[in-house]
Amino acid sequence: MTFQGWFLILGFVAILLALTKPVGVWLFTLYEGRRTPLHIVLGPVERGFYKLAGIDPDAEQGWRRYALHMLLFNVVLMAFTYAVLRLQGMLPGNPQGLAGLSPDLAFNTAISFTANTNWQSYGGESTMSNLSQMLGLTIHNFLSAATGIALAFALFRGFARREAKAIGNFWADMTRITLYLLLPICVALTLFYIASGVPQTMAGVVDVQTLEGAKQSLLLGPVASQEAIKMLGTNGGGFFNANSAHPFENPTALTNLVQMLSIFLIGFGLTWTFGKAVGNTKQGWAILSAMLILFLAGVTVTYWQEAAGNPVLQHLGVAGGNMEGKEVRFGIAASALFSVVTTAASCGAVNAMHDSFTALGGLVPLFNMQLGEVVIGGVGAGIYGFLLFAILAVFVAGLMVGRTPEYVGKKIESREVKLAVLAIAVLPLMILGLTALSSVLQQGLAGPLNKGPHGFSEILYAFTSAVANNGSAFAGLTANTPYYNGLLGVAMWVGRFFIIVPMLAIAGSLAAKKYTPESAGSFPTTGGLWVGLLVGIILILGGLTFLPSLALGPIADHLAMISGTLS
Repeated sequence: MTFQGWFLILGFVAILLALTKPVGVWLFTLYEGRRTPLHIVLGPVERGFYKLAGIDPDAEQGWRRYALHMLLFNVVLMAFTYAVLRLQGMLPGNPQGLAGLSPDLAFNTAISFTANTNWQSYGGESTMSNLSQMLGLTIHNFLSAATGIALAFALFRGFARREAKAIGNFWADMTRITLYLLLPICVALTLFYIASGVPQTMAGVVDVQTLEGAKQSLLLGPVASQEAIKMLGTNGGGFFNANSAHPFENPTALTNLVQMLSIFLIGFGLTWTFGKAVGNTKQGWAILSAMLILFLAGVTVTYWQEAAGNPVLQHLGVAGGNMEGKEVRFGIAASALFSVVTTAASCGAVNAMHDSFTALGGLVPLFNMQLGEVVIGGVGAGIYGFLLFAILAVFVAGLMVGRTPEYVGKKIESREVKLAVLAIAVLPLMILGLTALSSVLQQGLAGPLNKGPHGFSEILYAFTSAVANNGSAFAGLTANTPYYNGLLGVAMWVGRFFIIVPMLAIAGSLAAKKYTPESAGSFPTTGGLWVGLLVGIILILGGLTFLPSLALGPIADHLAMISGTLS
């Protein structure tokens, strides 16, 4: 570990802390539906969308109607993307003449981008046309991100409102978030990436002459525009197979820093927005403090392990850190930081191969996802996932002091606790169940590149990434098969929407409650004790996935050897 490495990590956090309130203020403006300076230009566009779609933005919805509209919207978008991918070979914008995707790969990809997972069982530059990248995938990068933020707004209203029946209007939330937040920031980021050397063209291939005099064909496309929303929306799907390790996606140390900042920017801001929405910004800072403790602990372990290097090589007299699978233009510190950032958020973009990390260095990204993607988390999804843990934490605190638990003025009763447990239980049940199944079936065992524990880790990482809607991979798993495409697709859908619906039910239940002012017997939810309790609850519940998965590997190996499916 070096001074420069720690300066990068601490400087990264400091920049985000400085941006938290300004971003949070802008998000709060959208949360309340108030006018912004951009309304001068984009206001007519917003009103035009409402008129075209026949929507009254002032007509609010209860949680059931909000959830139904959200689900129908995403199902229709998924079907549209599936059709685009299947018909790719017949559609324009295909300079390389690429064929349409197979049914199982199109199914997996359509669900992946709908669920904000962006798991890729394919190499982007050799599989997707420019039209598919823009119309089939990038559109989801915007709308799945907007969906996450809209859902966070709905839960905020549940906590903030008193004896109310509605939690907002899904269509108004989506339109405002896309027009006044995601679109303008992405325009600025796209211009920055273009100026930094990221391609933005409709050309498919350019032929160049190498220094050795040979001819080489370089694949191009509208990369910069996808790169902007890929990071800002915590999507992670790369235009190229190497993702942000590719020089056309991430050419310099500065673009690398901007990409990491983009991943966390909205997640940081939403914590302040939540505090403002419930009338106490200290609540937001307490949540952010708990997130940062978990994040910095993960970065410290990963950087320490990667800087220490491979002990086997050091025993052989080869000194230095672990540079396997890393880009020399970024180095160990920036690669370790990126790996923790992308798995603390539900992004999944990578600038190094996690499969090549040391044992503990690769364990931290896996553990981040198994915590439920709540360490900052995806845009919107991180904060509403974190608040589910907060509900359980305040319930435990209420048991300890012997009174009905309260959080930000709302009594937390059995209905909210049951729904929170239902949502949180999805993660361990799906990850462990599907990993166990794939560790003994021949179709599952055909996927890992490596045998033994590391091969098991590739399977475990894939299902963890899918259910947690992250999208990163250990890179050794051959996932483009009907078995993995189908099963991972189901995992991504369940991991996204089986958490959202109970969360919206909680929002509706809380909105209908009366406000309960704090009293001498209330458990304080802004101080160090509360932050420590939050961290502890998250680590304990995260262990529901992590600890059984450690035991699952040897059991799966034993069963596979008995059945003769493991060589």
